[in-house]
Amino acid sequence: MASENSRLRITEKDGITRVDFIDRDILDEANIRQIGSELLRLVDSKPALKMLLCFRNVEHLSSAALGTLITLHSSVKKKSGQLRMSDIRPQIFEVFVITKLNKLFTIDETAEHAMTRFSA
Repeated sequence: MASENSRLRITEKDGITRVDFIDRDILDEANIRQIGSELLRLVDSKPALKMLLCFRNVEHLSSAALGTLITLHSSVKKKSGQLRMSDIRPQIFEVFVITKLNKLFTIDETAEHAMTRFSA
């Protein structure tokens, strides 16, 4: 589903769409727009999408990227889907806590754990 120049690695398993970020640093505005567009296309492609965003490779995340994640969360909710996040490094998680986004998003420690936590 992802194009050749995608910033994402997308896999499907047991009805769950797992998205792994390829870039270590998600800071560049053009890349953030591209990522946002790809993620929103995924949301539009399926009703009640179950999506896991895995941040295992990500070391740095800009505030613009956080805004994109908030927009994505809203889009998933509107379509009765579920969004979970996993493998967020402590320094990035701290930003989620400071901005209280850890209350908005469902965040699991590992992707493996998150995959078992989606509701039927």
